[in-house]
Amino acid sequence: MTLTLLTWNVNSVRLRVPLLAPLVDAARPDVIALQETKVADGGFPLATFAELGYGHAALNQGARGHGGVAILSRLPIAHVERPTWCDRADGRHVYATLPDGIEVHSLYVPSGGEESDPAANPRFAHKLRFLADVATWFAARKRPRNRFVLMGDLNVAPLESDVWSHRQLLKVVSHTPAEVKALASLQRAHDWIDAVRYFVPADEWLYSWWSYRAADWAASDKGRRLDHVWVTPPLRRRLRAAAVLKDVRGWEPASDHVPVTVTLDA
Repeated sequence: MTLTLLTWNVNSVRLRVPLLAPLVDAARPDVIALQETKVADGGFPLATFAELGYGHAALNQGARGHGGVAILSRLPIAHVERPTWCDRADGRHVYATLPDGIEVHSLYVPSGGEESDPAANPRFAHKLRFLADVATWFAARKRPRNRFVLMGDLNVAPLESDVWSHRQLLKVVSHTPAEVKALASLQRAHDWIDAVRYFVPADEWLYSWWSYRAADWAASDKGRRLDHVWVTPPLRRRLRAAAVLKDVRGWEPASDHVPVTVTLDA
């Protein structure tokens, strides 16, 4: 028995509805975490997910047209919580507990805008504060036996091999030293294990996002690994497999992010 978890920044869940059935057929996830759903609660396609077998849902939606996270599950979920960060109810975090006690989080970190100077760019300053606040929150909840999974678009590519050019992207938002440091603090806050890099060596290039601006995203392959799945130490021994579903970037209508899966022994 296994438990497969999938995270995906869909960049509008309603636009990706045609891709849901083939994705479920390909990945067979038990739990799906979505980010950037871009709908108010009433517009979320719950019926579509229910038809695919995901009858249990937890939503935290931002304003229509941006933000929004969700957890869809084949398994019953309980204890749903919807934290808000930096005094903004913009739908960036939802978590729930599975029947075996695993707490699953879907998190969408702000992108941070274009300018990597927090003094000049309020959006970048907000991103750094967001990461710091989430780190503080998880540190306060840290317990040795916690079985947590954190999935989502964390909007930071921390390793040199997580971007197509470390040198050229050092001052580009998503790979700057300030963001990498902030993400490392979040990872230490609960001794999180990067479940994908647990299977993929740190010196191997790996991406989960390719810009819409590229004329041919596959040929240029200028990607970044922005989407992550982390687990707390008690789940380390249950890690069985991980995958970045790169082919989905070529499906139409495509998100600029691709799904990432992690499978645990149940």
